Amino acid sequence: MKALVLKSPNEFGTEQVPDPEIGEGEILIRVKSCAICGTDIRILEGKKTRGVRYPSIIGHEIAGVIEDTRGSVGNLTKGTRVCIAPVIPCHSCRYCLEGRENACQNRVAIGYEFDGGFAEFLRVPAEAVKSGHVAVLPESMSFEEGSLIEPLSCCLNGIRKSKVRLADTCLIVGAGPIGLMHIQLARAAGAAQIIVSEPNPVRRETALHFGADCVVDPTKEELSEIVKEATHGLGVDSLILAIGVPAVVNSLLKLIRKGGTLNLFAGFPDTGSCTIEANVIHYNEITVTGTSASTRLDYLQARDLVARGKVNVKDLVSHRYNLENFREAYEIAKAGKGIKILIVP
Repeated sequence: MKALVLKSPNEFGTEQVPDPEIGEGEILIRVKSCAICGTDIRILEGKKTRGVRYPSIIGHEIAGVIEDTRGSVGNLTKGTRVCIAPVIPCHSCRYCLEGRENACQNRVAIGYEFDGGFAEFLRVPAEAVKSGHVAVLPESMSFEEGSLIEPLSCCLNGIRKSKVRLADTCLIVGAGPIGLMHIQLARAAGAAQIIVSEPNPVRRETALHFGADCVVDPTKEELSEIVKEATHGLGVDSLILAIGVPAVVNSLLKLIRKGGTLNLFAGFPDTGSCTIEANVIHYNEITVTGTSASTRLDYLQARDLVARGKVNVKDLVSHRYNLENFREAYEIAKAGKGIKILIVP
């Protein structure tokens, strides 16, 4: 089969490799769509190494068709359209027992410890099949939509951590695919006013398309003044940081009302170190939280939101490439010239 093989940081390319062999309780998927994630870019650049093997096949936003099965795999049969929840928890550590399987102490993932979806075929390990990580894709949903269920499930986790409530004002910093998903979920959660900060003019227009009430160019406009006017001087109820820029955290804290919430959704480079004025958190009783991956429940709920037309992920797709042209897709994604970029083997 053809696959994108990562040999070391910044050394990768499409090659012919042997088809995966499946064992008892496993399934083989013919990949129909695998989306490029910001995390994939960091892996390819060598900026994210946890769980990454060399050589390996990455890619974790996956949808396809079951090509073959071995042994007992429940109701999963050849020809079934599916999408994959990639994070596989151990089910027995303290975090799993607390219902935080996304933060499992021993978690492994497809696209990391197991070869991923930038390939023609994908082996789903038995532990993932048994735990319900292979979800049936409704006939009403395309494979492209199916491959975007994974990032949407992470955003669903993020919206919950952000505690967005009815009639809230929500500020979303960054209008990439993650920010655009958060716009829709914040609206569904009841937010009355959604402000988006984004320097890219095309992405600002896209944010309006997805339901933002106000878009701000932080390079030319004073975000703090706009927030102050929109909230009658109080500050926003919740703020979601959808870009990995730690230097802006301190200034953003000052835009949140007393008792509000800051969600650091995006992963930061290196340690993500930054200087903050702790007294802003202390005196204003601000809740600061993070978001890491998603649970199986998040994943299934995200699938159902798309299937029922409550969230639009179809319009997020800006580019499609085959495996042979992965390098071009990578450069487009890295430069931020598109929204969501898909690899269609």
